[in-house]
Amino acid sequence: MTSPVLLCYASHDGHTRRIAGRIAARIAESGLAVDLADLALRTPSEADIAAAPAVAIVAAIRYGHHLPPARAFVAARRAALAQRPLAMISVNLTARKPHKRSRETSAYLRKWLKRSQLDPAIATAIAGRLDYPRYGWFDRTMIRLIMKITGGPTDPTLTVEFTDWDEVDAIAADIARLAGDQPSGA
Repeated sequence: MTSPVLLCYASHDGHTRRIAGRIAARIAESGLAVDLADLALRTPSEADIAAAPAVAIVAAIRYGHHLPPARAFVAARRAALAQRPLAMISVNLTARKPHKRSRETSAYLRKWLKRSQLDPAIATAIAGRLDYPRYGWFDRTMIRLIMKITGGPTDPTLTVEFTDWDEVDAIAADIARLAGDQPSGA
């Protein structure tokens, strides 16, 4: 049996977990096994990475930075990740603008790639979810300020899911193709 695609994620409010779950489901539908790893709960080993036909990291942004579990995983496993077909996916609200999703146009993604010193085969940003009612006072106030500056919605009663699920499915298909082109553990 082929080793599973290693799909790691770091989620703060649960939406990135949902995106990672959707990617995992679509990859599984293509006939590949998937190991879905919540980086807040476990750090896959170098052996896990080496065995995987491809590795994907899906990480949410919080106040301008990818979540600590994702940053720590990349830092700890950089050498192993550099040896595998890799996808790095940034989940952020700036990506609600279609022209802010590529490695060339997403400042968050560019910063993550630069700091990671990795050059993934797939690097993209996906729009997340804005959920003002769920946020505490401080988060709601700060995110409203950021939204005001960037031309986004500021009504504190709004919940807006900006995620383009067709785009998520397309990214999953790209990851499945990437994994399918690689012998396991090669």
